[in-house]
Amino acid sequence: MNTNAQKEKQKIIALLTGIIVLLLIILFSSLSYIRATSPVRQAKTEAIQLAEQYAKIEQVDQFYWFTREQTYFSVLGKNDQQQEVIAIIPKSGEKVTVLAQDDGLTEDEAKEKIFNEYPSETLRKATLGMFEDKPVWEVMTKDDKGNNYYLLDFKDGKEVKVIRNI
Repeated sequence: MNTNAQKEKQKIIALLTGIIVLLLIILFSSLSYIRATSPVRQAKTEAIQLAEQYAKIEQVDQFYWFTREQTYFSVLGKNDQQQEVIAIIPKSGEKVTVLAQDDGLTEDEAKEKIFNEYPSETLRKATLGMFEDKPVWEVMTKDDKGNNYYLLDFKDGKEVKVIRNI
């Protein structure tokens, strides 16, 4: 066998080895991602089932995972009468709170309120849950000193608690 044929064979073997290694990396990355997101998917599935049961939600628009004193899952959507409702569900699944969405702030309104009061901070995300038995928006921001958490009353948007520079 001449040297050109051997070099071509070595190139093909190297290419196939590289492809196999790349496919294995993709496979293991995908499996890791699926395992890491499994608790979130499971919590969302269970929360939606409870929201369907207690709030008669038929169309889910948003899901939030909120943890302060306790963990809550909030499901926003439309019920069987096409009303926009919220089901706030404690991790235990007991004592589900059902609210009309228009009885309080939307996510965008909560973010806007914080942005207007703290314009130098970068908005990260907002979640809906319960704090001291009241529905609240938790708006997370970041500035040059660290992360900040603002709990806003769902109904009127007043600051309930502020945690800064974490």
